[in-house]
Amino acid sequence: MKFAVIVFPGSNCDIDMFHAIKDELGAEAEYVWHDTESLDEFDGILLPGGFSYGDYLRSGAIARFSNVMKEVVKAAEAGKPILGVCNGFQVLLEAGLLPGAMRRNETLKFICRPVQLKVENRETMFTSSYQEQEEIMIPIAHGEGNYYCDEQTLAQLKENKQIVFTYSGTNPNGSLEDIAGIVNKKGNVLGMMPHPERAVDELLGGADGLKLFQSIVKNWREAHVINA
Repeated sequence: MKFAVIVFPGSNCDIDMFHAIKDELGAEAEYVWHDTESLDEFDGILLPGGFSYGDYLRSGAIARFSNVMKEVVKAAEAGKPILGVCNGFQVLLEAGLLPGAMRRNETLKFICRPVQLKVENRETMFTSSYQEQEEIMIPIAHGEGNYYCDEQTLAQLKENKQIVFTYSGTNPNGSLEDIAGIVNKKGNVLGMMPHPERAVDELLGGADGLKLFQSIVKNWREAHVINA
């Protein structure tokens, strides 16, 4: 399986993402610049964290108009796994690939620390290696991670089991319903504020994030064996 690690001006977690895929997962990965006009050669797309275009206007709002995002939308429509982490999640929201929006943290301060998450739905291509309601530790690093949506959208997220991760115990940013990560209705686009790529080795303080990447590869392989 071959992953594209999208790099925007201002991305700063692309190297972490590349390391998680190449060195810890043992899969193939390439950095892909924001003006790229084709992602056809890639099986999975990763949008890393950082401050794309300096977070001017609004986090992810300018990156949403990059050439590569047309290809990300195309890949999502084709059913390829798309993962957006932190700023990548914000970009997916701005692009309309996921519902809702991000607001400033309730404290109005940047937060960087490990947090406890609960796996709310393990029946996705991103979470099948976890147990339902499993508690995991993943670090966060954001100033705008306060997820919000209207009541109708929230009801749909719950009905369709699109809420994949929630903050367990303490909610660090005020996110609605403790939401930390959601998928689209189709189940192939995941956005999450915590950084699983920073939790792929015990030397980094924990490896709970590795199961997410393993889930993607496992489900991709199973799908291709069935379709072969």
